[in-house]
Amino acid sequence: MTNAVQVSLVVMLLLGFPSIIQSQNAELRWTPAFSMQFKQISGTDLSPDGKYVAYVVREALTEGEKSEYLQHIWVAATDGSLEVQYSRGEKSSYAPAFSPDGQQIAFLSDRSGKTQVWSMRLMGGEAEQITDSKTGIASFQWSPQGDRIAFLAKDEETEEEEKAKKEKRAVIMVDQNYKYNHLYTITVEPGEDKKRQIQRLTQGDFHVSSFDWSPDGSQIVFAHKENPSINSSRSGYDISMVAADSSAVRTIVAQDGSDDSPYFSPDGKHIAFVSDNGQPEPIGLGDLYLYALESGTMTALPHTPDRNANLMGWTADGKSLLFSEALNTSRTAMVLPISDVLAGKKGRGQAKALCPLDGTSGSIDFDSKTEKMAFVYQTPDQAVELYVANADGSDKKALTTVNAKIELPAMGKTELIKWKSKDGLEVEGLLTYPVNYEPGKKYPTILQIHGGPAGVFTKGFTGNPSIYLTQYFAEQGFFVLRPNPRGSSGYGKDFRYANFRDWGFGDFEDLMTGVDKVVADGMADEERLLAMGWSYGGYMTSFLVTKTDRFKAASMGAGLPNLISMTTTTDIPDYLVGHMGKEFWEDYETYEKHSAIYRIKNVKTPTQVIHGAKDLRVPFTQGQEFYVALKRRGIDTEMIVLPRTPHGPREPKLQMEVSPRILGWFEKYLPPKAKP
Repeated sequence: MTNAVQVSLVVMLLLGFPSIIQSQNAELRWTPAFSMQFKQISGTDLSPDGKYVAYVVREALTEGEKSEYLQHIWVAATDGSLEVQYSRGEKSSYAPAFSPDGQQIAFLSDRSGKTQVWSMRLMGGEAEQITDSKTGIASFQWSPQGDRIAFLAKDEETEEEEKAKKEKRAVIMVDQNYKYNHLYTITVEPGEDKKRQIQRLTQGDFHVSSFDWSPDGSQIVFAHKENPSINSSRSGYDISMVAADSSAVRTIVAQDGSDDSPYFSPDGKHIAFVSDNGQPEPIGLGDLYLYALESGTMTALPHTPDRNANLMGWTADGKSLLFSEALNTSRTAMVLPISDVLAGKKGRGQAKALCPLDGTSGSIDFDSKTEKMAFVYQTPDQAVELYVANADGSDKKALTTVNAKIELPAMGKTELIKWKSKDGLEVEGLLTYPVNYEPGKKYPTILQIHGGPAGVFTKGFTGNPSIYLTQYFAEQGFFVLRPNPRGSSGYGKDFRYANFRDWGFGDFEDLMTGVDKVVADGMADEERLLAMGWSYGGYMTSFLVTKTDRFKAASMGAGLPNLISMTTTTDIPDYLVGHMGKEFWEDYETYEKHSAIYRIKNVKTPTQVIHGAKDLRVPFTQGQEFYVALKRRGIDTEMIVLPRTPHGPREPKLQMEVSPRILGWFEKYLPPKAKP
């Protein structure tokens, strides 16, 4: 790095470093507004030489009429000498990517109206717009030589379609007339005519989702599916290749199920990818495979711990694969040695975790030699920051102070607990104590249930802004129990599949035996139990109030109490059918058995219903069904509709509305002496 670059970065640091928000109140408290000041970090990209890391900082804008998130790109030096904001303005910039020579950072921004690829020199200066797509850019990647950028853009509307829209006579044809993402390349430097050369590489009735350049820049391998709908992801992806200077496409992996996330090996002879090996797995299965370009053979690699890998690429020596995965209550980067497989031997490699397991990690990236690793890291009592370490996980150090200087109120500690379910299955979860907990005293306890069902509660910061504010409830004097029942990710395929055709039964016992444990341990007050959950957590909340009256009150968020109507209205019907085993018209009994709405006459618990008005994943009518049924039965209930909201609030102010309204509902039904 030149002295000019370093001087420029120092100047930017001095002029652009933001002030850290700190509470001016004499008494610090956990409130929705306090939690909302914690910024989130994502999109890390480590420079090829490992000296700098670009990353995205997201902050909430809530002043006046604003209720939105703004993202901007920052750059930090891995020696800890710099931490500087790189992009600015009222429009977000994100997805930074260093050029192969490390001298430029390309990124996505909607500052021109549509999302486009922009580029800025590392030493700073004005950002330059690279693409000018009418439909915007979905993702991009530098060529290995740095002279071109490949990107995905959606098909444009025809002249007739545009005209119909303007004349307000356009209609939506469901499951027809898809607009597909396709592959393009563009030269980074303009020609003599001051224009960049654009080449379209793919076209046809398929949707490109991910891609990777070959090391010599001559080929691009990509994954594609039949259409852009989220449900088509369940029916699978295939993998094809295209020459980077033509549109000559050839399919290399085509089978039932999903073959996705392809990456070229450093020598260009193999492609690693994630697959369910020809067997559609709606519940979720992602094993690692190799495809040999010369022989055309496909080889299975040793299973990863959770068999749900998020492939990140290869080590520089081509002897191992890098991936991330949930591992119990952590998420970590992992490395899988594959030398034996490459040598034609039976694979015996065992995956190794690279990030600390006392917290959870994300947005992981490596330098070109895979000697350094940058990652975002947080623990239950430490807010997210950006870290750098050696590629083996050693010598970890923090690079940023995005949240580090925020003065924290007193926190309720969080610990990992384990118990045996009714059938002997070992289950674990996270228990957050009330602030100022007094040993020997019993407290009201909230059972919080995660979504999925393949979600997982990990050791993230408990003060983060979210739908359910853990420390906010802890400060109000509650225990918060967050179990990972059967069906959760992070515990292997068998555990994740253990609630197949069993929603509301085995998982119910996992949850209730967890509650039993904290009651038996003398911490939870049996007379002051409460429950809440979102999505699948909302499903379980609706189900448990039909099976027990142990809870004084419950809150169902985006729940699905009727699996039959859910299947015919959700945008992911294959996912639900995959868990039930058959279509509902082939097995009404199973769907009714696992639907809370058919047990509604059993409900005695006052139950609040919260739902997004624009939810397509769990349609608004699911919440409405339960609310109306409760009301007609004479059960205390209320329904809160979040306007403009899909499957969970996206606006900060609406997100901040949820936990206080749940708290008010809970306190209404706690015994007077028990109100914290």
